Amino acid sequence: MYLHDGAPRLGALRPGHQDEVVDLGGVARDLLGLIAAGERGLEKAQKIAAGASSRPLKGLKLLPPIDSPPGNIIAMGRNYQKHAEETASDGDVKPPTIFTKAITSIAGPYDDITIDPSISDDIDWEVELGLVIAKRGANISRRDAMSHVFGYFVLNDVSARDIQNGWGGQYFKGKSLDRSCPTGPWVVTADEAPDPRNLALRLTVNGVVKQDGNTRDMIHPVDAIIEWASKGMTLLPGAMIATGTPDGVGFTRTPPEFLHPGDVMETEVSGIGVLRNRIVAAKVDALADHSHRGA
Repeated sequence: MYLHDGAPRLGALRPGHQDEVVDLGGVARDLLGLIAAGERGLEKAQKIAAGASSRPLKGLKLLPPIDSPPGNIIAMGRNYQKHAEETASDGDVKPPTIFTKAITSIAGPYDDITIDPSISDDIDWEVELGLVIAKRGANISRRDAMSHVFGYFVLNDVSARDIQNGWGGQYFKGKSLDRSCPTGPWVVTADEAPDPRNLALRLTVNGVVKQDGNTRDMIHPVDAIIEWASKGMTLLPGAMIATGTPDGVGFTRTPPEFLHPGDVMETEVSGIGVLRNRIVAAKVDALADHSHRGA
């Protein structure tokens, strides 16, 4: 999704020319519309992408691939063994911890992320492979799970650790601060995506590597994640799932490390894409602050 003349547009990278974008407005208004169009919609999109006129990718304002999914982002906790060990005293891994992130946390692939110390000053990073569900299903077997995948994207599960761990175990609240979860930069459809069982994940802060992992180290790979997530719960077309993060997060380091205004994160999943996000300080309303003190 990208911005053109002040309006969001659905596009695709031209095959063989990854620096060019083809408009897919003739197929659907957005990615959810393309998912709803099914195989016919994808076939039409592929034909248009191969032959229609294009515009340069450079300079376009890229938006979140899906900004209003049909429900919260579904997320997997402790799905990499070393990360489970660095965050749990016994390292004993049972079925994955499943939580959700508010849709209002979704941000674009290159958006700034605002830190407000009055809310939290323990902001941490988490590189993750994200996936988008293609068709409705509940109690999906692992054998059939991959047929429910529309595609993959990159996600950074930015987390307020003091809220997550200090407010009585608030996973949802600590991982749902407004516009704190960059996603994108696009969705790579399942037919063109590399093998999700062997993807390198990497996150840097100001050019320094903080996380360096691979999806082959997942405790529960993509098909098992879908099986677990759909047990007794219907997954809807367009649902977004964050599949977990490898070790190297900030709050487990000695001493703990957190993000500060001016920091720049690059979040990469090989073959899928790279997010680049700058941390900025929240703007303070000086008049409101002054009147508060005067009161």
